[in-house]
Amino acid sequence: MFDEASELCFAQGDGGLPTTLGVGSALGESGVFVLKAWFQGGMHFSAKPRRHHIFFQVSEQAHFECRISHRTLSHEPQPGSLAICPTGADYCADASGSVEAIVVAISPGKLALAAAEDSALDAQLIERLSGYDQALLDFARDLASESANGYPNGPLFWNEIASAFLGGLLVRHTSNFDGRVRGALGKDVLQRLRDYIMAHLDEPIGVATLASIAGRSEFHFTRVFTRSVGMTPHRYVVHHRLRRAVELLRNGRSGLAEIAASTGFADQSHLSRWVRRVHGVSPAQLAV
Repeated sequence: MFDEASELCFAQGDGGLPTTLGVGSALGESGVFVLKAWFQGGMHFSAKPRRHHIFFQVSEQAHFECRISHRTLSHEPQPGSLAICPTGADYCADASGSVEAIVVAISPGKLALAAAEDSALDAQLIERLSGYDQALLDFARDLASESANGYPNGPLFWNEIASAFLGGLLVRHTSNFDGRVRGALGKDVLQRLRDYIMAHLDEPIGVATLASIAGRSEFHFTRVFTRSVGMTPHRYVVHHRLRRAVELLRNGRSGLAEIAASTGFADQSHLSRWVRRVHGVSPAQLAV
């Protein structure tokens, strides 16, 4: 279990440890860590965190008794609801039924850096006993899935999702943040990025290179790109790789291994996984 979990105290209904469904952080310095767990027959969760904690209740509805500092709430939140506990504000949550939960822990320094990059030095995370944010929930699920499966998409993908999570947290869950950022991607910049990607589909394409083309730092580029385009730079590159691969598959003149190599996938298995993930069928079925 990752070191960041050492500040947590948790147990399921019988007093034992819950079943861990995903835990950790990919290589790199994202400053974001995740724990996903199943609590059978009840849940106790408490901490006085050194990091910011974002708690998601992702199972069926259950009755919760929650406290952050001196504020309390007794409720039955809908699946997907969140609670936010800033660093140093002790909190606890107890549930009477079985619960599946995700906790995302964020380094205060990394959140502060993200705020500074967005010209919001005074942004402070808002303490919340209850709330809902579908985009953050989706990112949390992606992080948990990556950790549970050994980071199949690599640290770059993890770091981009982590950065997008930070961006959403800043915009929607901090005070003294008015949503102003240092611009958004213009059409000309996006066109230059697209042209570069299409010209180098068969090569590794790093976020550092794309950020340089856009004239931004790597850290800031990912969040601005995600807000402007609706997906991370990594996913945007995969989008174009996959679209070209599908064209070649349907053309029928090249084998799967050749198509994978010419469109930048690691191998034909990597390409097949993405085809199934996006289109829900095998490459052979897609080629028909």
